[in-house]
Amino acid sequence: MMQNQDVKKVVLIGTGLVGMSMAYSLLNTGGIDELVLIDLDEEKAKGEAMDMNHGLPYSKTSMKIKVGTYQDCQDGDIVVITAGAAQKPGQTRLELTEINAKIVKSITSQVMASGFDGIFIVASNPVDLMTYVVKKVSNLPANRVIGSGTILDTARLRYLLSDFLNVAPGNVHAYILGEHGDSSFVPWMNTYIGCKSMMEYIIEMNIDMNNLHKIYVDVRQAAYEIIKRKNATYYGIGLALNRLIRAVIDDENAILTVSAYQNGEYKQKGLYIGVPAIINRQGIAKVIPLQLNNVDQRKFDQSCQTLKEMIINQINNIINE
Repeated sequence: MMQNQDVKKVVLIGTGLVGMSMAYSLLNTGGIDELVLIDLDEEKAKGEAMDMNHGLPYSKTSMKIKVGTYQDCQDGDIVVITAGAAQKPGQTRLELTEINAKIVKSITSQVMASGFDGIFIVASNPVDLMTYVVKKVSNLPANRVIGSGTILDTARLRYLLSDFLNVAPGNVHAYILGEHGDSSFVPWMNTYIGCKSMMEYIIEMNIDMNNLHKIYVDVRQAAYEIIKRKNATYYGIGLALNRLIRAVIDDENAILTVSAYQNGEYKQKGLYIGVPAIINRQGIAKVIPLQLNNVDQRKFDQSCQTLKEMIINQINNIINE
């Protein structure tokens, strides 16, 4: 539920590279009235707020930017969680599970103690599992807890496909489904170039399917390649989080591939995973079920199984501690 119809307020928890890339993106695009920064390192948060405020004279927005405490979440419309340990070179997102689950559990408890009744957006990795933690600890309705899911993976896919096919990214309707991680996949049967099926398009254009598989592999490996070169990824996810915030704040009914709670739409229940969903002021208004072929359904089930094992073996124990 949006708290203020007059003042659009976002609270960012975690002023690391991802959180501040999102904040800087909001500084450029506008769309919210107040941004509150919260970090365990309060001095860093103060420095970030000062730095951003000094750019306001050249910004399109008159956004109020300040450092706050968890009490500031009380009347927030959206709380964005980016805090947690970062992925290191060679490390998988799933390997971050235990340490980040404890951090996210603590954060969520403190947010809810403020009386917060808005929408959570979670970007801490492994994001599908961390979104599950926030849902269970907050006890908010599942539609008001959204993970960034495969929103960035999907952007990477669309960029690479548009570059390969020489078609504008806005006309590439392709999605990455599943875990934000190594078990993700592309449902090529549900991919379109403009209004034409990708399967028809590659036949007409005489494109080798192996080229498409290579593009998927490049998407799957993108974070590892970026981290190897510059130690972290943050611009892409920062812009993706901005897009997700705007879809909520502006009540857009935009279709984005987020980590959404499963209630049978893809024959799975009881976990968060990346699927296309309609996003508006209520959060996840509707999960859009795609008709998956047998191969893609198996891939989706396998991706879910990977996450379910982590939930049973690690996450539930941490939540119940």
